[in-house]
Amino acid sequence: MSDAVHRPAEPGREYPISPLFALDTLWFQVAGTLCNLQCTHCFISSSPTNHSHEMLTLEAVKRHLAEAEALGVKEYYFTGGEPFLNPEIFEIIEATLKQGPVSILTNGLLIRPDAAASIRQLSDASEYSLDIRVSIDGYDPRTNDPIRGPGTFHRILTGIGNLAAAGLNPVITVTEACEGAGSQEGRLRFLEFLRSVGLTRPRLKVLPLLRIGAEAERSRAYESWETLRGRHLTPEEAGILQCSSCRMVTSQGIFVCPILIDYPDARMGETLGDALGPFELRHQACFTCHVTGFSCRT
Repeated sequence: MSDAVHRPAEPGREYPISPLFALDTLWFQVAGTLCNLQCTHCFISSSPTNHSHEMLTLEAVKRHLAEAEALGVKEYYFTGGEPFLNPEIFEIIEATLKQGPVSILTNGLLIRPDAAASIRQLSDASEYSLDIRVSIDGYDPRTNDPIRGPGTFHRILTGIGNLAAAGLNPVITVTEACEGAGSQEGRLRFLEFLRSVGLTRPRLKVLPLLRIGAEAERSRAYESWETLRGRHLTPEEAGILQCSSCRMVTSQGIFVCPILIDYPDARMGETLGDALGPFELRHQACFTCHVTGFSCRT
């Protein structure tokens, strides 16, 4: 835990402030909160029936891309829900790759051979990188399927295999819902497992749990002390937080980050220009980001 956790807040301020130093990263909630899975740890409770945020159209994405280009955004991320549920996803990828690097967060279930081939074609045609991040939460069905759903382990591996067969090397993400994944032994076990399924140079990202949404029901919600109330962050500490350099585009407007889209007070406006100000870190998920150094970026 960093020293900042014990540093008193600024006089007259209950919570620390995260300034936006530069808008380097822009996220798009391209699938809204619609997903073909209903994972028990999803911090925005995505599901096949969750319409809290709707899918973004190609037209809407292009409108925000134009604004992003003028503001100097350097990289783009697509998430959901499940991005490949969006019927315009390949057109959206193509349009965004004309402007900068793209990362797509997916559960992999819709990455069939033809989809993997299309992703490879888009990647080859762009001067910018295209990264695919596939989520899995176990080394086998026994550990993964209680979190992601019956039969998902083998379906995820099929998607990963299709990407590898197309010559792509996805980033594999796992959360600490998989017991031991965050330990050195757990990481080594995952890397060995990924090599065994055909990823000769595996790329692994282990994520902490955000105790909101479905995760608050699966295990526990935040304790009352898990907050940044009364704390102070130095500029260096604030700079590590993703909210100091990113914003999130959803069907309901611009939010401060990918984590807080279900909180009305995290909405910053209709346009990117509306969202260039600082943000008060009053949400308990901010505690996780600060204490763990967590970032949604690849």
